[in-house]
Amino acid sequence: MAAPTTARRSLFRHPNYARLWGAGTVSLFGTQVSQIAIPFFAAVILNASPGQVGLLTTVEFLPFLLFTLPAGVWVDRFPKKRILVIGDLGRAAMLVSIPVAYGLGALTIWQLYVVGFVNGLMTVFFDVADQSYLPTILERDELVEGNSKLAISQSSAQILGQPFGGGVVALLTAPVAVLIDAASYVISAGLILSIRERARGVAARIRPSDSAATVAVEGRASYEPAEAVALDPEINPEAGVGALDSGGGMRQQIADGLRYILRHDYLANIAATTASSNLFGNIAFAIFPVYAYKVLELSPAAVGTIGGIGGAGVLLGALLANRVQLRLGVGRTIILTAMSLGPVSLLMPLATPETGFWLLAVSLFLGSLLNVIYNVSQVSLRQAITPEHFLGRMNATMRFLVWGTIPIGSLIGAGLSEVIGVRTTVLVGALLSFLCFLPVFFSPVRHIRTFPTEEPEGAPA
Repeated sequence: MAAPTTARRSLFRHPNYARLWGAGTVSLFGTQVSQIAIPFFAAVILNASPGQVGLLTTVEFLPFLLFTLPAGVWVDRFPKKRILVIGDLGRAAMLVSIPVAYGLGALTIWQLYVVGFVNGLMTVFFDVADQSYLPTILERDELVEGNSKLAISQSSAQILGQPFGGGVVALLTAPVAVLIDAASYVISAGLILSIRERARGVAARIRPSDSAATVAVEGRASYEPAEAVALDPEINPEAGVGALDSGGGMRQQIADGLRYILRHDYLANIAATTASSNLFGNIAFAIFPVYAYKVLELSPAAVGTIGGIGGAGVLLGALLANRVQLRLGVGRTIILTAMSLGPVSLLMPLATPETGFWLLAVSLFLGSLLNVIYNVSQVSLRQAITPEHFLGRMNATMRFLVWGTIPIGSLIGAGLSEVIGVRTTVLVGALLSFLCFLPVFFSPVRHIRTFPTEEPEGAPA
């Protein structure tokens, strides 16, 4: 029998969520401006080669491959709000160094690499803490709405931020655009500092058995054990949250995170699909600035407008995500959106200087729409089936697995572009993207109808 429902206030009336949402919105807006300005610095002002521009993406995402797993352990050990504030202020300081060096005539591609790497490192800790912080201020049945509103922020920032960034680069120069991003991080830090935290009680009840995930299989509600959540006999589920600083230490806790995901039928296959999508997609997107500015001969304003159109896709996806997964079921939503990304990617290599603006705009709009629906569904599922005390390690391990492929894909794209050319490299990335949906398609994910609402159990402490 369905549980009775009561009217729920908007999350925008939730003081802590409103502050977190505001911080994310402001910093996302600034980030979109920099996403136009910094590649423009590399590809046009510094006249870097396609390989050098591709390496910029590699360097920016290399910290996700190197530091994400230990970041999850540290996020579980230290106050998440403090990590978020330090991450914002640190990234602001690094960004300010770019216009300063440019004004002194000392800016090089190597400084962009350093800024990209350091900011990537701070983003690793920020993002793991951010994803783990949200479930501490919201109830589990509010996560989809909370994540959807954050996705709407992302889309709104992209709709306004990238065209604004293109305009700033064209009218006021790229250094001014980078300073705007730095200021957005400072504002974000202030909003996060204003969040008033409160205790939420005991994080999770642990028992030495499989976790019971509430799922609806093929239209009928059922309560079945998620087979892959069975604990490894070496993990002591009775250890409690205090065990974070004892036992096997950081190495053991990293191993716990990997084991939890790789033995979980849902999480392992979601990780495989997302990781392969990031790998193949970034073969093409690593050299996108060169493709857009030099092959298709687009202006910064045009590239910014294309980004804004992509942001409209993000907005529509965020608005539709909850409705789509209620209609199709969580599992089918994840599979169908992943399956559709390949055909959409194929529009990019078909572009010419005459058709480039419109084909890139359509590709980015549809790709962004599908990507947001996919991510809202899979991230909300991950948060709903993972105990609160384990969220930091789960999110860090997932981020390692799925974002760690980004620098690899970018490195492949940078190398291929020097050998087979920019356009052919974009085509290779698009064709490989047709394969990304296979892990979730051949997995139990397809049977999931709804998100569990009860406190999950079964992760190591």
